[in-house]
Amino acid sequence: MKPIKIRNLNYPAKILLAWKEAIGGNKEIRTFLLKSKYKELGVFCFALINDKSSREWLLKNNYAHLLALIHGVEGKTDAWYWLKKNEFTTLFHMARGGDSWKESLDWLKERDKILYGITLQMEKIKDEIDEKNNDPHKINP
Repeated sequence: MKPIKIRNLNYPAKILLAWKEAIGGNKEIRTFLLKSKYKELGVFCFALINDKSSREWLLKNNYAHLLALIHGVEGKTDAWYWLKKNEFTTLFHMARGGDSWKESLDWLKERDKILYGITLQMEKIKDEIDEKNNDPHKINP
C-alpha cells in the first residue's frame, strides 16, 4: 500500500490502521506506536482523552497540527481555522468530522476510507468523554 500524505507527512496505511486501533483503546498497539518512529501517534491517543502532559508533548515536539486536530474534534473553531490557514486540509476535515460535521465526513469518505475510519473513531471517543462529563451521576458535588 502507498503511504498516505497528510500535507508533508507520510504515514504508511498499516500505521494509520494501527493508529485507529490505538485510538479505540488497543493498548498493545498504542504501546507499539509509542516505541516506534511514529511515537506522536501513540502520544496523540493519550492527548485525545485529555492527558495534559501528552498535549504539552505534542506542542513541544512540533506536532501542533495533531494538537489542533484534537482541539478541532472538541469543537474549537479556532483550531479549524488554524488547520485551514496552515494548509492542513485533511486534518481540518478530520477535526470537523470528529465533531460530527456531515460535510467533512462526506469529504473524507470520498477521498480516503482509512482517514474516514480514524475520524469516526475519534468522534466516538470524544462522544464517550462528553457523555461521561454530562452524566449527572458522575459529577462531583
